[in-house]
This record gives sequence, C-alpha cells and structure tokens, in this order.
Amino acid sequence: MTQNSNDRLGALSAAGVAVWLDDLSRERINTGNLDALRREQHVVGVTTNPSIFANALSKGEAYAEQLADLARRKVTVDEAARSLTTFDVRAACDVLRPVYDGTDGVDGRVSIEVDPRLAFDTESTVAEAKALWWAVDRPNLYIKIPATVEGLPAISAVLAEGISVNVTLIFGLDRYKAVMDAFFTGLEGAKANGHDLSKIESVASFFVSRVDTEIDKRLEKLGGEEALALRGKAAVANARLAYQAYEEAFGGSRWQALADAGARPQRPLWASTGVKNPDYSDVLYVEELVAPGIVNTMPEATLRAFEDHGETRGDTVTGTYAESREILDALAAAGIDYDDVIAVLEREGVEKFEVSWNELLATITSEMDKVG
Repeated sequence: MTQNSNDRLGALSAAGVAVWLDDLSRERINTGNLDALRREQHVVGVTTNPSIFANALSKGEAYAEQLADLARRKVTVDEAARSLTTFDVRAACDVLRPVYDGTDGVDGRVSIEVDPRLAFDTESTVAEAKALWWAVDRPNLYIKIPATVEGLPAISAVLAEGISVNVTLIFGLDRYKAVMDAFFTGLEGAKANGHDLSKIESVASFFVSRVDTEIDKRLEKLGGEEALALRGKAAVANARLAYQAYEEAFGGSRWQALADAGARPQRPLWASTGVKNPDYSDVLYVEELVAPGIVNTMPEATLRAFEDHGETRGDTVTGTYAESREILDALAAAGIDYDDVIAVLEREGVEKFEVSWNELLATITSEMDKVG
C-alpha cells in the first residue's frame, strides 16, 4: 500500500523522532501555516536563529506596522530586534501550546537564540538569556545558547535558574560530551536552588550537514580513489557516535540521581539537516539518523521531501557505532584533521550568525529610518 504524506511523517514520529520545523516568520504565523503544520504534518516544535529572522524580515510587509511603532517610540535598533523576534516566538509558542500541554511539556517548544555577538561572553549570555525568558514569558520556550567554551558555564547557569535551554552549534564529540556535563551541572544547580526539575527541558543541537560540506571539500582537495570514496559519510557517522555518547552519559549514576529527582534527559537534536550536496538523497540526514528520543529540526524543503518520499526503516543509529568509528578512523588515515574541522565549523557557525544578525539590524535600521 502506498503511504500518504501524513503516514510518512507519522511513521517517523512513531519511531521516536520529534519532527520540528527549522524556520519561523510572522507570515507563517499569521496565515495559519504553522498551525497547519502542527495539525497536519506532525510538527511539534520550532527552531529559529539569526539567519531565519534576517530572511523573514527582508520579505513582505508583515513587520511594517510594528517597525513603524518602534520607530515612533525611538527605541534602539537592538531593542527593536528583541521586540520583533520575541513577538514572533511568543506567538509561535501559543500556536504550539496544545502540543506542549499534550506531551506534558516535552514538545511544543520554540527556540530563540541569544545575540550571537555574545557567543564568547559568558556573563552577557546569561543576562541575555534571562532577559529573553522574561520577555517571551511562555513555559514552552527554549533559550538557544551556543556551545562555545564560554557558552558552557552559561548553559549551566541558565539551567540553574530554571530556564529551559537549547544548546546550539555543536559539531564535535568532545564538545558534545562537555555540553552534557554542563547540563548535569545546571540541573544540579537548579535542584539546589529549589526548582522543579521536571519543568526544565533541554535539547542539544548537533549539526550534521555542515560536517559533510567541510570534510567533502577537504577530501576533494586530497583527491585519490580512497579519499573520494569517503565523501558523504562523515556527518552521519559523527552524529551516530554522538548518540552513542548520549546513551553512555544518560546511562550513568550522575544522571540517575537527577532522574530520581524528577529530571528529564537532554534530548539530542539533529540540526542542519538540509542536504547541501545535490548528489546526495535530500532526506539523507533524516532517514539515516532515526533513533528513540531524538529531535530532527528540518527546513521546510526537507520536511516536504520526507513527506513525499522519505522512508522510516526503524532505528538506523544504534548498532552502527563500530562502523561509524571506522569511518572517522578512515578519514583520519586519509589526512582529515577532525579537530581542525570542528574548530573551523564552530568559528564559521558563530560568524555566520553574527553576519545574519548584523543584516537583521541593518534592515531594521533602514525600515525605522523611513518613518523618521
């Protein structure tokens, strides 16, 4: 029997994957598109980032009235950006509130990112996270904090305040382990501060496609049959080994003590799942990364592609760890410096969001200047 569109995403959800949308705009909210995705396409969460907001604001007139009001109030451009983005995220939280209520707070979540210019400033990141949490004022919010070295203590500090966190820009296995450690430290702090641990949620956004993009570029530069045969394999192997690290960390005694106090695990979230190379399947980073208790946040094009022709073959992660390690070993043998790849991706990830944020601020400034 041919699966219809809802069956494909439904089957993915039934396999333990929370389907999230990696996009948000005022238009998507106002037209009812986001609500339709929730009702009809199994979408149970939304992620945003500076690039998404910059793109949304550059199109259409949905923000014109609010921008004019902000200009008349003569607010700063930074305050205007916070007002515009928190408005959208608050509205999206309300759209997804039925999911939040129906899953006892696990899903129905919407993420908003701290100003990317603060990625290497621990104290300012904490202050911004608290301000965003207050401004949006919805229980189904996630505050996105980048997994930089400086971001790690900020993650712990924000969780200790009872604030739910989406840790973003994770590329490497060692950093992911440090993120889970920061999560444990944060929940231990929240417990000491008297917070109800069952109300604090977290996801760890492990980036996928960018790993293939960077490593494939290096393999092509190396050339040779063996190197070229490794193209398109690194990202899935890397993510699968991240899931192994997740299983190990959340199978230990430190986590058990928190679970006994009511805590919920920090779910792995596959981010950057839109396929960049047209030679690869457009649902590669969905089909090959199915495992219990994970989140996959997809651009709408990827979501629609899976809806059209994606296949759920059960768990495609557990049991692949030896093979995945062999792939990373083969990459090292071919001359790929894994640590350098991860460092480059983190640096570029922060820079890209900074550029997008500055584009957003420039657009806001231009629109507000028109009002005078």
